[in-house]
Amino acid sequence: MQLEILSPQKTIYAGSAESVILPGSDGLFTILDRHAPMISALEKGTLRYCVQGKETEISINGGVVETKHNQVSVCVETETI
Repeated sequence: MQLEILSPQKTIYAGSAESVILPGSDGLFTILDRHAPMISALEKGTLRYCVQGKETEISINGGVVETKHNQVSVCVETETI
């Protein structure tokens, strides 16, 4: 799937990814390849994404995620980049 992570300051990541783990209002949830279309609010926590077996973590203060057509767009407020 294609993943784009944006903050007000810059594009944090744009490229392919195997999975994304996000802090939702009801707890953590995972988006994998060919996930069903959805939009969800994000809470303060840790966003994790995996690229070629390597996991990267980003602390966020909240945001929103949308997935459709095997593309995941995440807009976040970050604590530190």
